Amino acid sequence: MSGYFEILAILTCAVFVVWLFRRLNLPAILAYLVAGMIVGQHGLNLVHDQVDYDHFAELGIVFLLFTLGLEFSLPRLMSMRHLVVSVGSLQVGISLLVFIIAGLFFGLSFSEAFVVGSILALSSTAIVIRQLSETGAMKRKSGQLSVAILLFQDVAVVPLLIIIPMLAMDSQTSMVWALMLAMVKGVVVVALLLLIGKWLLPKVFNIIAQVRTDELFVLTTLLVTLLAAAFTQWFGLSMALGAFLAGMMLSESEYKHQLEADIRPYRDILLGLFFITVGMKLDVSLLISSPFSLLGLMLCFMLVKVMVIKILAVKAGESSKDAWASGLMLAQMGEFGFVLIALANQSQILPLDVASMLLGAGVISMAITPFMINNARSWALFLSQEKSPESLDLSQLPENKVLENHVVICGFGRVGQTVSRFLKQDEIDFVAIDVDPLRTQKAREAGEKVLFGSSRQTEVLNAAHLSEAKLVVIAFGDDKQSLEVIQKVRSMNENVPILVRTRNDDQLDALQAAGANEVVPESLEGSLMLVSQVLSLTGVPFSRIMRRVQKERKNHYNHLHGFFQGEHTDMSPEAIDRIEFAHAILINDDSFSCGKSIESLNLGKMRVNVIALRRGEIECESPEENTVLQAQDTLIIRGKPRGVEKADHYVQEGK
Repeated sequence: MSGYFEILAILTCAVFVVWLFRRLNLPAILAYLVAGMIVGQHGLNLVHDQVDYDHFAELGIVFLLFTLGLEFSLPRLMSMRHLVVSVGSLQVGISLLVFIIAGLFFGLSFSEAFVVGSILALSSTAIVIRQLSETGAMKRKSGQLSVAILLFQDVAVVPLLIIIPMLAMDSQTSMVWALMLAMVKGVVVVALLLLIGKWLLPKVFNIIAQVRTDELFVLTTLLVTLLAAAFTQWFGLSMALGAFLAGMMLSESEYKHQLEADIRPYRDILLGLFFITVGMKLDVSLLISSPFSLLGLMLCFMLVKVMVIKILAVKAGESSKDAWASGLMLAQMGEFGFVLIALANQSQILPLDVASMLLGAGVISMAITPFMINNARSWALFLSQEKSPESLDLSQLPENKVLENHVVICGFGRVGQTVSRFLKQDEIDFVAIDVDPLRTQKAREAGEKVLFGSSRQTEVLNAAHLSEAKLVVIAFGDDKQSLEVIQKVRSMNENVPILVRTRNDDQLDALQAAGANEVVPESLEGSLMLVSQVLSLTGVPFSRIMRRVQKERKNHYNHLHGFFQGEHTDMSPEAIDRIEFAHAILINDDSFSCGKSIESLNLGKMRVNVIALRRGEIECESPEENTVLQAQDTLIIRGKPRGVEKADHYVQEGK
């Protein structure tokens, strides 16, 4: 039973630590490492036979490399080849060389120095890409430069997975011979797998897809991944290499996204276990005994990477600002660093104290990465001494004239620009406000009246002459931002009408309560337009259609709320708090509500509305309150899931 309790201890610790780290907005990878430190031999010592977990956790790396192969896009690599070759390849090569020299200087052997250099030269693809996507920095030049460098680093992992196990050879001659043999094997394996992937796998997945069984598709995905991994291992190469090639073979197929979705749960769980096993090896006492060495190592390798990337990017023709920003984003150690540490430990290349020091420095560098990425732009502006977009002449209108009776458009994206085009057709003056410096500059070059800045800032709204505006249009689609803008506009101008665009009706009441005169939910308006077309094509007069549409808008889209849930309806805690369901309750002879009027049930106290009553073949919308319910009636109600559940119990049981 000891094995069972060990697994229970690992899972309990992992759940708690991952929850805590996500609450603190720290990467889950760090949480798994800390969980491993807690349950490992240098922590509470709850796990005694780590070798078994190591073998199992190795599958996490196999699935990680498979998904990396799926995401690997050769066309994308070719489209960014200038940056990939001129910056990415040189960054890995120069950083590796600098770290090898530093390792030799501090008394490491060449094999040890090479492994340390390989580990430190790589950055975290998972954390950086995720953070860039969340912050919207992927579209900036610094974000694209970072992606180009990460692309080459992902490619560089493959030969490193071949070379590092070979470094354990006794003599230099045997090592060189083994490396040459490994390269030959690598070429043969790659050629064979690519041929299989091009001619055989698409046909296999076509046959599997025609069966339309999700379980079979998942099983086939797992089988292909593990077969490719076993194939490369049989040739004496890394299992991870085979998984990467299998993913790359399927990256251009129509099943790419389904494959990725199927493999993700297995990958995430096993990858979490892998990082837990890495954390188990981390000697906390060693880190506590030499904290300055740990911080010194981290600061040194981060500084080297920042400077190398900055210099190479500038040489490649990038601006100093973007070069600094990219260097700051990629300064940390990556998740593949931990993979290489584990590989080096298996081959007994790295001493335990060096591995622990690298693990500690890597954990801290990854922990501060979100903070560094969020501030990379402002730090880069300071270091490059370039002017920020805020300091450019984008905060003043192109024409120095006083505007009156104009429209202020907050957000000049696709919707904001569409609004502006129709305003221009009717010669209605407008001023737009947008936080995207490139979009602002391009629009101003075309003669548009666009201000750079946030619509929540008093100075920007004053520059847009809010006090003289006859209408404010908030075109973000982000309810949280819209609420803040409404409050700011209302504090400066109590009377100006405010029209708000929102994606759905989740925050309709909140937006109106904050001061919006009209709220336009895209999803509901789209439904109304579709209904209008349907009614028109079925012969309903246009005047009646317009009356129905206007009535729905006036009643806050009452008929468009509350729908019967489906198998794939989002039932997450966040969704349950904002969605409304329709629910049918069949009244029986024994039901509490049988013989009682709808009014006497007082379902409104549960925040539930009665939208219809079906009796026999007749359905009555919005039945009268004094209607008495009879056996075999179907009462159709609408409300939040919890309220609907309470109302169902009350109607049937009276409690």
